[in-house]
Amino acid sequence: MYTITVDDREVQSGVVSSFYLMKNVRVEIKRLELGDYKVEDKLLIERKTIGDLFVSIKEGRIFNQAQRLASSIIKPVIILEGTYRDAAFSKMRREAIQGALITISIIFGIPLLRSRGPNETAKLIIYSANQVFRSSTSAIHRQVIRPKGKENQQLYILQGLPNVGSGLAKRLLDKFGSVEAVFKSSEQELQEVAGLGAETARKIRELLE
Repeated sequence: MYTITVDDREVQSGVVSSFYLMKNVRVEIKRLELGDYKVEDKLLIERKTIGDLFVSIKEGRIFNQAQRLASSIIKPVIILEGTYRDAAFSKMRREAIQGALITISIIFGIPLLRSRGPNETAKLIIYSANQVFRSSTSAIHRQVIRPKGKENQQLYILQGLPNVGSGLAKRLLDKFGSVEAVFKSSEQELQEVAGLGAETARKIRELLE
């Protein structure tokens, strides 16, 4: 069962009505400061129609939005909704559109998924959530070659802890200052790190003890 928080400005999108038809989804409506849909604390989705994308590119808002999404501690995704027929009515140069999409996906590192309509968007959100939750229960792969430099080696060690990727390892090191201090910290202290929940804190303590 997933709890999906929906921004109250997205209620009429058609995506929400598709969620209500799914048995494994509980919908919560509220105002989100960032994104349109949040799957618990694992996934943050910004939904954009083709028309929305063109307007935000013309007004220059798209890159500010992408920067804010990229800075989120929750994994961001942009779902681009619509067909090539929708794009045909735009007078925007193809190069401008491609440039914006390249910046979002490569520079800011935000995955872009394509959807034909609201129903498919709802399904994509659930498919993505399934993948994210499945990967969070397995070990996160570290690079094979042991890195050089003290800080890089510390981060490498921390990424061996349950559910700790590169970003979370950096926040752990920033907060505690050393690998030793992380290892000595309590569950409560671990949970003070942004993006580290109670379940991950419990797993880390179980492993260290």
